Amino acid sequence: MIRTAAALALALVALPASAEEAPYRPDCGRIDAFLGKLVADGRTVGASALVWKDGAEACFEAVGDADREAARPIARDTLFQIYSMTKPVTGVALMQLWEQGKFGLDDPLEWHLPEYAALKVADGENPDGSPILREPKRKVTIRDVLRHTAGFTYGADGEPQNAADRAWSRLQPLAFDKTLAEFSQAMAQVPLLYDPGAHWHYSAGVDVQARLVEVLSGQPFAEYVAQHIFQPLGMKDSGWKRTPADRARLASAYYAEAGALVPVPEALLLEPNFKGKPMTMGGAGIVTTVDDYMTFARMLLGQGTLNGTRILKPSTLRLMTTDQLDPRIPTENRQWLPGKGSGGFGIDLFVRTAPPQSPQENRGSVGEFFWDGFPSMLFWVDPAQDMAVVFATQKIPFDNAMHREFREAVYGADYQGPAGD
Repeated sequence: MIRTAAALALALVALPASAEEAPYRPDCGRIDAFLGKLVADGRTVGASALVWKDGAEACFEAVGDADREAARPIARDTLFQIYSMTKPVTGVALMQLWEQGKFGLDDPLEWHLPEYAALKVADGENPDGSPILREPKRKVTIRDVLRHTAGFTYGADGEPQNAADRAWSRLQPLAFDKTLAEFSQAMAQVPLLYDPGAHWHYSAGVDVQARLVEVLSGQPFAEYVAQHIFQPLGMKDSGWKRTPADRARLASAYYAEAGALVPVPEALLLEPNFKGKPMTMGGAGIVTTVDDYMTFARMLLGQGTLNGTRILKPSTLRLMTTDQLDPRIPTENRQWLPGKGSGGFGIDLFVRTAPPQSPQENRGSVGEFFWDGFPSMLFWVDPAQDMAVVFATQKIPFDNAMHREFREAVYGADYQGPAGD
């Protein structure tokens, strides 16, 4: 009996691993087919995807046009406006200065930007429409600014419904003709939506981070990022201000309207980049290629170092990619963040803390971190699979369903993460 049990155990050891336990590899053909179907179905004009895994490029696929009207296809060097995928770059820049001891995460914001000393919370309105303001329960800290818990707004998507968004509409903090210093002075006059630390609310806080970079470093924000991130990493195609020659490589943006994809007027998108406007946003504005952004993602995958060049310490990167949200912030106070997946928020990055909880949830591994951008741009870093992915398209409005389907193409429909997630 003992001999039989031992033989059975040896036989089980010799069995091949199950499909769930087999080493994961991205299916490039499936990714290419997905991109082709996106374009064929009229969901976007063109898209490309780059997958880096186990220290090497695993897949690059590109389908459709960068500019449909000019019949110019997506190419390896196509330039994309990445919008909010700018935010992790800004976070890295500010955390470099934290490593240098320039500030503390729990410093009140006003210690470094005094214009925020008089911040008030909008607590309703008087009959004449004027705001009812009160003191916040505590000061806004830099940690709040880094994790979208300051109580700041991004302005209303449509008609302003509260005093804070009405103030934003009147002051226009992020107008293209403002500098970051002028933005910050205007932003400090906009009441808070909530007490600091009470809600996760997506906001112009990352533009406040950019102003902090300027004040703490003594350099213009774009100049600091170029000198301390782009140039050391060799990201030659990345930046805010562009030359007219770059226009020939730029992907056009398209708006989904009544079943059609309509070109977005350039004037709505390119003024800060191509027309000499002073605004350099921390929360948006970078124009780059998939290869350049993958370089940035690979640095994150490498715990802050790429090809011997250290941008951040591993401990700093771990801090940025650890959920920073207080468990006392309930799901209903996290705006649309839960729709990104089972996770929380670190520093300018979503952080996955649990495997996908339903077939409808985006596929991914515990420990991955990512962010996306308004024209349906997306990147993520999956340390458990030693993988980084960049998905580039210019389809507006933001299409979360497209991202869910793209992740399914990358991972497979049933992916739950490695064993132990």
